[in-house]
Amino acid sequence: MSTTQNIKGEHLFLVLYKASKAVETYDSRSIKELGFSSLSDFAVLELLKAKGPQPVNTIGQSMMLTSGSMTTAIDRAQKSGHVTRERDPDDGRVVNVALTDKGRDAIDSAFETHASNLERLFSILSKEEKTEFARLMKKVGKAAEALNF
Repeated sequence: MSTTQNIKGEHLFLVLYKASKAVETYDSRSIKELGFSSLSDFAVLELLKAKGPQPVNTIGQSMMLTSGSMTTAIDRAQKSGHVTRERDPDDGRVVNVALTDKGRDAIDSAFETHASNLERLFSILSKEEKTEFARLMKKVGKAAEALNF
Protein backbone atom coordinates (compact mmCIF):
# COMPACT_ATOMS: atom_id res chain seq x y z
CA MET A 1 0.00 0.00 0.00
CA SER A 2 1.30 3.44 -0.97
CA THR A 3 1.90 6.11 1.66
CA THR A 4 1.16 8.79 -0.92
CA GLN A 5 -2.41 10.06 -0.74
CA ASN A 6 -4.42 11.50 -3.59
CA ILE A 7 -5.10 14.91 -2.04
CA LYS A 8 -7.50 17.00 -4.09
CA GLY A 9 -7.04 20.60 -5.17
CA GLU A 10 -9.81 21.93 -2.94
CA HIS A 11 -8.09 20.43 0.11
CA LEU A 12 -4.72 21.88 -0.86
CA PHE A 13 -6.34 25.28 -1.37
CA LEU A 14 -7.97 25.11 2.07
CA VAL A 15 -4.66 24.17 3.71
CA LEU A 16 -2.88 26.99 1.87
CA TYR A 17 -5.64 29.49 2.69
CA LYS A 18 -5.70 28.68 6.41
CA ALA A 19 -1.91 28.72 6.67
CA SER A 20 -1.76 31.98 4.73
CA LYS A 21 -4.31 33.64 7.02
CA ALA A 22 -2.46 32.46 10.14
CA VAL A 23 0.88 33.71 8.78
CA GLU A 24 -0.72 37.01 7.74
CA THR A 25 -2.14 37.47 11.26
CA TYR A 26 1.27 36.73 12.80
CA ASP A 27 2.96 39.13 10.37
CA SER A 28 0.42 41.90 11.03
CA ARG A 29 0.81 41.54 14.79
CA SER A 30 4.60 41.70 14.44
CA ILE A 31 4.37 44.88 12.36
CA LYS A 32 1.84 46.55 14.67
CA GLU A 33 4.04 45.78 17.70
CA LEU A 34 6.78 47.73 15.90
CA GLY A 35 4.54 50.81 15.75
CA PHE A 36 3.21 50.57 12.19
CA SER A 37 -0.51 50.86 11.45
CA SER A 38 -0.50 48.24 8.72
CA LEU A 39 1.56 45.98 6.51
CA SER A 40 1.25 48.62 3.77
CA ASP A 41 2.85 51.28 5.99
CA PHE A 42 5.75 48.97 6.82
CA ALA A 43 6.11 47.76 3.22
CA VAL A 44 6.36 51.29 1.78
CA LEU A 45 9.33 52.05 4.03
CA GLU A 46 10.86 48.63 3.42
CA LEU A 47 10.64 49.10 -0.36
CA LEU A 48 12.20 52.58 -0.18
CA LYS A 49 14.97 51.22 2.08
CA ALA A 50 15.78 48.50 -0.46
CA LYS A 51 15.38 50.46 -3.70
CA GLY A 52 15.81 54.13 -2.80
CA PRO A 53 13.44 56.90 -3.93
CA GLN A 54 10.65 55.60 -6.17
CA PRO A 55 7.81 57.09 -8.22
CA VAL A 56 4.43 56.71 -6.52
CA ASN A 57 3.05 54.42 -9.23
CA THR A 58 6.10 52.13 -9.04
CA ILE A 59 5.57 51.70 -5.30
CA GLY A 60 1.97 50.62 -5.86
CA GLN A 61 2.91 48.15 -8.59
CA SER A 62 5.77 46.66 -6.56
CA MET A 63 3.56 46.18 -3.52
CA MET A 64 0.48 45.01 -5.47
CA LEU A 65 -1.65 47.71 -3.83
CA THR A 66 -4.57 49.60 -5.24
CA SER A 67 -3.84 53.26 -5.90
CA GLY A 68 -6.09 54.22 -2.98
CA SER A 69 -4.34 51.92 -0.50
CA MET A 70 -0.93 53.02 -1.70
CA THR A 71 -1.81 56.72 -1.49
CA THR A 72 -3.17 56.24 2.04
CA ALA A 73 -0.02 54.43 3.17
CA ILE A 74 2.24 57.11 1.65
CA ASP A 75 0.08 59.86 3.17
CA ARG A 76 0.47 58.29 6.63
CA ALA A 77 4.24 57.86 6.13
CA GLN A 78 4.55 61.50 5.06
CA LYS A 79 2.42 62.74 7.96
CA SER A 80 4.61 60.80 10.42
CA GLY A 81 7.74 62.31 8.87
CA HIS A 82 9.03 59.04 7.42
CA VAL A 83 8.91 60.04 3.74
CA THR A 84 8.85 63.06 1.49
CA ARG A 85 7.19 63.54 -1.89
CA GLU A 86 8.93 65.55 -4.58
CA ARG A 87 8.18 66.22 -8.23
CA ASP A 88 10.69 64.67 -10.59
CA PRO A 89 12.82 67.52 -12.01
CA ASP A 90 12.92 65.83 -15.43
CA ASP A 91 9.21 64.99 -15.61
CA GLY A 92 6.87 67.13 -13.52
CA ARG A 93 4.09 64.54 -13.87
CA VAL A 94 6.07 62.07 -11.77
CA VAL A 95 6.09 62.28 -7.98
CA ASN A 96 8.97 60.51 -6.24
CA VAL A 97 8.77 59.26 -2.67
CA ALA A 98 11.93 59.11 -0.56
CA LEU A 99 12.78 58.10 2.99
CA THR A 100 13.67 60.83 5.45
CA ASP A 101 16.36 60.24 8.07
CA LYS A 102 13.55 59.56 10.56
CA GLY A 103 12.02 57.02 8.16
CA ARG A 104 15.36 55.32 7.56
CA ASP A 105 15.96 55.02 11.31
CA ALA A 106 12.44 53.64 11.83
CA ILE A 107 12.66 50.99 9.11
CA ASP A 108 16.24 50.00 9.96
CA SER A 109 15.37 49.10 13.54
CA ALA A 110 11.93 47.70 12.72
CA PHE A 111 13.15 45.58 9.82
CA GLU A 112 15.70 43.75 11.95
CA THR A 113 13.12 42.88 14.60
CA HIS A 114 10.53 41.89 12.02
CA ALA A 115 13.04 39.68 10.19
CA SER A 116 13.81 37.94 13.52
CA ASN A 117 10.09 37.38 14.08
CA LEU A 118 9.76 35.78 10.65
CA GLU A 119 12.84 33.64 11.26
CA ARG A 120 11.20 32.41 14.48
CA LEU A 121 8.05 31.50 12.54
CA PHE A 122 9.87 29.51 9.88
CA SER A 123 12.40 27.94 12.28
CA ILE A 124 10.12 24.91 12.47
CA LEU A 125 11.34 23.99 8.97
CA SER A 126 14.73 22.46 8.25
CA LYS A 127 16.99 24.09 5.66
CA GLU A 128 15.89 21.49 3.12
CA GLU A 129 12.20 22.00 3.94
CA LYS A 130 12.59 25.78 3.51
CA THR A 131 14.13 25.24 0.08
CA GLU A 132 11.34 22.84 -0.91
CA PHE A 133 8.64 25.14 0.54
CA ALA A 134 9.93 28.10 -1.49
CA ARG A 135 10.16 25.97 -4.63
CA LEU A 136 6.61 24.64 -4.26
CA MET A 137 5.08 28.05 -3.45
CA LYS A 138 6.76 29.57 -6.52
CA LYS A 139 5.55 26.67 -8.66
CA VAL A 140 1.93 27.08 -7.50
CA GLY A 141 2.12 30.87 -7.83
CA LYS A 142 3.44 30.68 -11.39
CA ALA A 143 0.76 28.16 -12.35
CA ALA A 144 -1.97 30.41 -10.92
CA GLU A 145 -0.54 33.42 -12.79
CA ALA A 146 -0.48 31.46 -16.04
CA LEU A 147 -4.08 30.35 -15.58
CA ASN A 148 -5.19 33.93 -14.90
CA PHE A 149 -4.36 35.00 -18.45
